[in-house]
Amino acid sequence: MTTDAPLPVFERLSLPDTRLARDSYAYAATATPAFVLHHSVRSYVFARAHARHQDLRAGTDYDDELLFVSCVLHDIGLSEEGNGDQRFEVDGADTAAAFLRERGVEERRIAIAWDAIALHTSEGIAVRKGAEVALAQAGIGTDILGVRRESLPAGLADEVHALLPRMDLAYALSDAIVAQARPKPQKASPMSFPGTLLRHHLPHGAQPGWYDLLAAAGWGDQPVDAVARRRAETPEQVGVMFMEYLEAGDLEGLLSLYEPNAHFVPAPGTHLVGTEAIRKALQRLIDTGARLELELRDIRQVDDVALVSNTATLTGVGVEPVVSTTTEVLRRRPDGGWAHVVDDPFFG
Repeated sequence: MTTDAPLPVFERLSLPDTRLARDSYAYAATATPAFVLHHSVRSYVFARAHARHQDLRAGTDYDDELLFVSCVLHDIGLSEEGNGDQRFEVDGADTAAAFLRERGVEERRIAIAWDAIALHTSEGIAVRKGAEVALAQAGIGTDILGVRRESLPAGLADEVHALLPRMDLAYALSDAIVAQARPKPQKASPMSFPGTLLRHHLPHGAQPGWYDLLAAAGWGDQPVDAVARRRAETPEQVGVMFMEYLEAGDLEGLLSLYEPNAHFVPAPGTHLVGTEAIRKALQRLIDTGARLELELRDIRQVDDVALVSNTATLTGVGVEPVVSTTTEVLRRRPDGGWAHVVDDPFFG
């Protein structure tokens, strides 16, 4: 494809018809797969619609050609040429800047395009930069997450999707980011957007979270007002510590044996998820003066996951003891301690 050849997409969508715009489109079309190219052009169309919705005028309030170039090149970091050692947004910004510099674009405009590309996943930052940077992120966010889609003109999304099919963009793009980051983990630092994606594709604990980084910082900082507690070093110790903490009425100790998004079934038909819901259920258990005896029935452990079953005898909550067979899924945390992911005494 030559940049002089007529492109139906330019005519149908009234894209900026300049040499630089066509060169940028041709570069993206050659360097990236179709789902990335389609996404990049749709992002511009949606960005332009947002500009009109805000009564921003091309050529007066923003540089329309630069907005198009920034959008069409914003994922060039996912190309083979753009795959360096930085997170893909920054690699893409550097690659785009080099491309624009070769074409004699002035440095002031290159700096704007660099910001638009490098910051397109940076919520709350891009919007504080210039109009082109903010509009590019708005258009990209609309195409990925549907942000502000309600402000688009009626029928625009259908029109652009008919011309530029989505091709399961959101998941295809996520997979492309992860594919780059797996062999180059430096491209996906734990607190970055790529790092968040990569964590979902790695074994639990392989990539640290925020609190893991704090624990490894070496300064010895501790949670404010927290009581130092021992870890459950084995799956079997979780049950032993649960009995101890319940007898002591130690709510925080009990909670330390559950992951933040754990599932807990305190009674048949009652399914709780998350720390706050579990906290209330455990507090009610403490308030009744309940006691628990656990007798290990069986355990299966594979790496950092364990399936545990106990015979549980709960007293103090009624006239008669409640006897059940538990089904518990435990996971080893990055610090080495074990905790509940699922705690269901009534699963059977």
